[in-house]
Amino acid sequence: MAGIDYESKIPNNVNLSDDRRLQRALEHWQPSYLKWWQEMGPDGMQEKDIYLRTAISADKDGWAHFDYVKMPDYRWGIFLSERDPERKINFGDHLGQPAWQEVPGEFRNTLRRIIVTQGDTEPASVEQQRQLWKTAPSLYDMRNVCQVNVEEGRHLWAMVYLLHSYFGAEGRDEAEELLARRSGDPDKPRILDAFNQPCDDWLSFYCFTMFADRDGKFQLHSLSESGFDPLSRTCKFMLTEEAHHMFVGDTGLERVLRRSAQLTLLDPSGDARAQGGIDLETVQKFINFWFSYCLDLFGSEISSNAADFFAAGLKGRFMEEKNYTEHTALGQEKRVTLWKDGKFVDESVALRNAMNEVLRDDYIDDCVNAVRRWSKAVKDEGVDFEVTLPSRRFHRHQGIYAGAFFNPAGEPISQAEFEAQAAQWLPTDADKAYLRGIMHGVYEPGKVANWIAPPRRGINGQEFTYEYVKL
Repeated sequence: MAGIDYESKIPNNVNLSDDRRLQRALEHWQPSYLKWWQEMGPDGMQEKDIYLRTAISADKDGWAHFDYVKMPDYRWGIFLSERDPERKINFGDHLGQPAWQEVPGEFRNTLRRIIVTQGDTEPASVEQQRQLWKTAPSLYDMRNVCQVNVEEGRHLWAMVYLLHSYFGAEGRDEAEELLARRSGDPDKPRILDAFNQPCDDWLSFYCFTMFADRDGKFQLHSLSESGFDPLSRTCKFMLTEEAHHMFVGDTGLERVLRRSAQLTLLDPSGDARAQGGIDLETVQKFINFWFSYCLDLFGSEISSNAADFFAAGLKGRFMEEKNYTEHTALGQEKRVTLWKDGKFVDESVALRNAMNEVLRDDYIDDCVNAVRRWSKAVKDEGVDFEVTLPSRRFHRHQGIYAGAFFNPAGEPISQAEFEAQAAQWLPTDADKAYLRGIMHGVYEPGKVANWIAPPRRGINGQEFTYEYVKL
């Protein structure tokens, strides 16, 4: 395995200089990427020195270097985990066959679609978050949103490398399109709807990095099982970086909830808003919104595409090799609760056709663990409030529950009932306006906005008081 070559125009550990044609193609794409970054990256932050980590190795231990960097100078590159020459495909119809180093012809279009869809999410989140630094509650948080953004940019590079390397002219065209789409653009939106939703306040940002980046964790894990070895190795290293993004969301929401509980107790009437904070009920509404949108990212509960991906060995289950002993999923079924003609119907579905739901189940379990910790944090502050996740049926726009109406407990209601009570369950325009009114940038080291608690620890062993951004 080659070490990371930082002398090249494009840092990499794939011996890019050995393939001059590929190197030229990626160097031709690079200026377009940098132009996109200047236009759509954090607005007004391009010349600031930010305490960022940069990958220096594909190993899990000691893989990152921390230093002040201006974001346009960040060394975006191509990093794959080490190749196992003996690796076999570990699920589906090709179980036990050698992992593919080239794209099998029969799966070319399918693999390209998978890679493009994953790749499209990376620049989308940068676009969604480009104004957030201006209202950062601390320099610590300002640094974190910039770190998330530069790494989402690197994850785009990871997918573009695969498109250029293995899909010829079609791949190069797709790489250009990844820079042409825009989050929320009515004419050329991003592929997945959650990545077209506004993310212009910090409560939304914490929910996004908690729920959307956690979806990324499960999607990347399932792709890291892929029989297409370059995709597997790419996703394994992306997961190393993705962990911090989820940490930002998980701990960010806990900090908001802790401070909300503290301000609730400070106010004689128990109104956190009267103390300039965010009431717990509003935090819950934002959790409901983002969690339900992110459930859609897994696709339909019953899916022939999911069955085909698994059968082909392209996309496995979460921790397929570690968590399962049977890897064909043949002759097995999964019970799925359907909504048909106004009533619930339990049906047994061929397991392969239910792979999206299998992955969604694991995702929900992971989210539940975080919610339990948040509820404990609120109770530790002395407030009796339980944070919850809404039912998987609530507020869905994709899958078997789309078009029907359910309350957060998953009980069926009419459209009129939903609309009458939606303001209790989902963020309103007034809620968003209130957040805009209290979220002002705090730019002094060691200071934090009133509406959020400080973090328990800083970054890379530094104190919270460290000057994470030099403004």
